[in-house]
Amino acid sequence: MDQSRILYVGLDVHKDSIDIARAEASRDAEVRHLATVAGGSASVTKALRRLISAGHQLHIVYEAGPCGFALARHFAALGWRCDVVAPSSIPRPSGERVKTDRRDAMKLSRLARVHELTAVRVPDSADEAIRDLVRGREDAVREQRNARHRLKALLLRNGIAYSGRSSWTAAHLRWLATLALPHPAQRIVFQEYLHAVSEAGARIARHEQAMRDALGCWTLAPVVAALQAFRGVQLIAAMTLVAEIQDFWRFASPRQLWPTWGSCRARTPADRGDAWAPSPRRAMPPRAACSWRHAHQYRQPARVSPAIAQRQAELPRTVTDIAWAAQTRLCSRYRRLAARRVHHNKIVVAIARELCGFVWAIAREVTPQPPSSPARATSPSNPR
Repeated sequence: MDQSRILYVGLDVHKDSIDIARAEASRDAEVRHLATVAGGSASVTKALRRLISAGHQLHIVYEAGPCGFALARHFAALGWRCDVVAPSSIPRPSGERVKTDRRDAMKLSRLARVHELTAVRVPDSADEAIRDLVRGREDAVREQRNARHRLKALLLRNGIAYSGRSSWTAAHLRWLATLALPHPAQRIVFQEYLHAVSEAGARIARHEQAMRDALGCWTLAPVVAALQAFRGVQLIAAMTLVAEIQDFWRFASPRQLWPTWGSCRARTPADRGDAWAPSPRRAMPPRAACSWRHAHQYRQPARVSPAIAQRQAELPRTVTDIAWAAQTRLCSRYRRLAARRVHHNKIVVAIARELCGFVWAIAREVTPQPPSSPARATSPSNPR
């Protein structure tokens, strides 16, 4: 490839507009703003074809954001090189106070020319569809939790308390069905809150059934099956984790995977600080997968229950060996930390951090290594 013919094209992408800037391969060449076109693929493709017709080869970059990866997949179908970059990887000088779409596009093209941008993985349409399904379930879970909080707050304000042991069990729901608030207006609010809880539960059930139906034709189904070898990780948990991480080979070690497993809340599809990756406070393992109660499973001695044995029945021996090594290590570590009277929250995070390494090892064990991925950094039997 003739490097002198490469044009580094930066795009600042929004729903209604796209700013286009270009930078020639020479470090001394001026970075120029070309145009502002309408949002969508048609207008920007037309503008970029003019550059190609002039004999240039394009290296296109734009930030990951709410517009997703459709534009990158469109350029890939045309045979053009396009990188989607993580916003967190873009250098931002402390004195930079003026920020416009034009300047952002020029900055991207300039940084791409000097190779200072980190590209994120662009999922194909099938992988992104599964991810959207998983996140739809997460939204339903969040709405159910909020509806439950509103209902319990209404009862608390009116001095009504449940005397049973656990909320939202069958007994608790039967008790709610017998309640009648004193004022007709409050009864309407109570019934609406109760309906919101039940409707959110139905939405969760529909999403989970759709996830089960979609798993059979998903290329990452073997990874989902392998992760269920772990104690406490069942189908929905494993599928959620794989949908969010997808390519475990992009992490050279569990240390690189752990920050992605972090608790950032912004919905930016970037490699670092993924909003949908598991928070240690919610995941044992990752995020949608497990919650705090899974840590209690490691309080008991290591054992392969009938349910775990059934999930492991058709898995390779190397996978089940890693899962057993994880269980024996994490159970003993939990007991040691508890004996030292370490706070429960710290124990949960410590267990989650080690479990991250075992998850990384199993996922890489059952998926072939892509040609451009880093070599394996640790042994799967000791993924620390």
